[in-house]
Amino acid sequence: MSNPAGRPTGRRIDVPRGSVTSPDGLLVVDKPAGVTSHDVVAMTRRLAATRKVGHAGTLDPAATGVLLLGIGRATRFLTYLVGADKTYRATARLGQTTLTEDADGEFTSAAGCPPGPDLTARIDTALASLTGEIMQVPSAVSAIKIDGVRSYARVRGGEDVDLPARPVTIHALTRSGAPRSTTAADGTAVVDVDLEVHCSSGTYVRALARDLGTALGCGAHLTALRRTEVGPFSVAEAATIASLSAVVAAGQTLPVLPLAAVARRCFPAVALDEVEARALRHGQPLPAAVLDRAQPPGHRVISKAAAPGVAAGFDPAGGLVALLAHKGEHARPVLVLSN
Repeated sequence: MSNPAGRPTGRRIDVPRGSVTSPDGLLVVDKPAGVTSHDVVAMTRRLAATRKVGHAGTLDPAATGVLLLGIGRATRFLTYLVGADKTYRATARLGQTTLTEDADGEFTSAAGCPPGPDLTARIDTALASLTGEIMQVPSAVSAIKIDGVRSYARVRGGEDVDLPARPVTIHALTRSGAPRSTTAADGTAVVDVDLEVHCSSGTYVRALARDLGTALGCGAHLTALRRTEVGPFSVAEAATIASLSAVVAAGQTLPVLPLAAVARRCFPAVALDEVEARALRHGQPLPAAVLDRAQPPGHRVISKAAAPGVAAGFDPAGGLVALLAHKGEHARPVLVLSN
C-alpha cells in the first residue's frame, strides 16, 4: 500500500547521527504513524551513517508496522523482497466513503450503516467474495502513473480517474471480533469492522475496504492499518525508531540481519563446493542440476521482478555467494553478493 495522495512528507523524528557506519544487512523497522516511508529511510541514513539505504515497499503515512530497509549491499537485495506476500490488521468503517478511501480524505458520502440482525452474516459473505484470486481496481489516489502522471496528482487536480483492474491474490480476509456500532463525528451511524488480511504484493487494503462497503451497499473507508508481516519478517522482530536511536546513542551499530541469514529465510539454499562458488563469483553459470540440491526455506519470497526458481548459493564456509535462477540448461547468477 503506497503513499496514495501525495500528502506532505510527514514529520521527521529527531534521531542521532551514527558515529560508525552500519554493517550491510536488512533492518526490520516498525514504522510509526505520521511519517512517510521515505522519512524513515532518511532517518535510517542518519542512524546508519550511510546514504546507502533503501526500502522494499512503502506504507501510507497513517499506517504502521513492518517496513523492510536494506543497508549497504543489502539495497541490491531489495528487488527480491518487494514481491513478498503481506499480512495486515485493518479497520474498515461501514457507512461513510472518502475521496482517498481512508480516514485522511474528505467525505464523499455518509449513507450510514445501522445495525441489523443479519449484518454480521452479510459482512462475512462479502469478505468471502473478496477472497482468492480477484481483479482489484486500485485506489484512484494511488501512485500508479497514467501517461507519466501519478494518479493521485490527477485526482488532486480535479480529474476523474478510472484505473483498470489488476489481478491480486487475497489468501485470507477475515473478520476479527464482532462488528462495533458507533456514531461518527458528523452524527452518522456507522459500524467498525476489524479485519485480518493476508494478500499478495500489489494489493490495496484501502480498496478492499471500499469494495466491502460497495458489496454491503453502504460504502466504507479504511480507518486503521498495521502491517504485521512481509514475507517471513514479522513485526515481533521489528525495531522502533526510538529503540534504534538508543542503540546509536550508545555508540553501537544497528541490529541488521546479515544477508546470508536473510537469504536462508527467503529462498531455497544450495550448498556449493569451492569450484562452484568461484564460478558464481565471476558471474559464470553452473549446470541446472545444481538447483536440484536446494533445501527449501521455511517461507519462500517470490518477487515479481525475480526470475522463477531463484535460490541462494552458499560457499563451504556458509557465506552467501549469489542468488541464482534456472535459465535454460544452466543455473545462472542473477545477483552476485561476494567477491
